[in-house]
Amino acid sequence: MKLSKTVYYSKVEKKFFKKHRDLLLKYGTVLKQLQKDPFEPSLKTHKLKGELSQYYACSLTYEYRIVLYLKIIDDEIVLMNIGTHDEVYR
Repeated sequence: MKLSKTVYYSKVEKKFFKKHRDLLLKYGTVLKQLQKDPFEPSLKTHKLKGELSQYYACSLTYEYRIVLYLKIIDDEIVLMNIGTHDEVYR
């Protein structure tokens, strides 16, 4: 699968990793797993509900999530947001 990022995601990602440099290695691993199989059990990928029901989320760590849009037809994953549970689900 192809990974792409929205402009918003790129800005949030840069800001997020200024604060959380310790998660960069884990992040790289998660992105590789997403490309291989977005439903790999260790990612805990799940469909969101309510206003975000067209999106999925996966775990970076217990505390941090990545929100994504899966375009299975085009074999593309669009990264939408990254942050704490409360930050990405508002």
